[in-house]
Amino acid sequence: MILEVNPRHPEPRKIDKIAEVLANGGIIAYPTDTYYGIGCDLFNKQSIEKIYQLKRRSPLQPFSFICSDLKNISEYAQVTNYAYKTMKRLLPGPYTFILEGSKLVPKIMLTKRRTVGIRVPDHPICLAIVEELGHPVISTSATDPENGRILETPQEIKDKLGHALDLIVDGGIVSGTPSSVISLIDDAPEILRQGAGDVAIFTT
Repeated sequence: MILEVNPRHPEPRKIDKIAEVLANGGIIAYPTDTYYGIGCDLFNKQSIEKIYQLKRRSPLQPFSFICSDLKNISEYAQVTNYAYKTMKRLLPGPYTFILEGSKLVPKIMLTKRRTVGIRVPDHPICLAIVEELGHPVISTSATDPENGRILETPQEIKDKLGHALDLIVDGGIVSGTPSSVISLIDDAPEILRQGAGDVAIFTT
């Protein structure tokens, strides 16, 4: 149930195993550079619906998802020159960028405005998982369904959410600060949430 993975040098054999769980429709908890996340394969609608139920969240509020790098982002979102330069400066890092989604993104993951939230966390484990799976992975914080409190350790996640998860990836301690959320729609940057990432370049 809990699989320990080296946070700096993830063991390929273990990453293979995690990707296999996701490819088979599994739901996992995994470390990022902000919180522990709950996720599944972007293209598994049933698993996404289960995560909505688990989080008690309306499908009108789509989750963000993790890409492995900028090239990967450009497959799933419209990336202008401005957006590309901006993200190149800041990624990997604790940011969620709001962009216009591409046709590859499943409808369940698009807002009414057809936008998506995309992350490239500065954490070797989740980047290795996405790369091995070959698809983005849904990203939403691991929280207690009763009170919305952030679950900080793999053991806590097991106690509260273990019944609904296929695997918990233990990558040790993570920062516990949310990502900064920046909209880059129409090349007009807007800070939607100030979190771990420095947002100074958007305020000057």
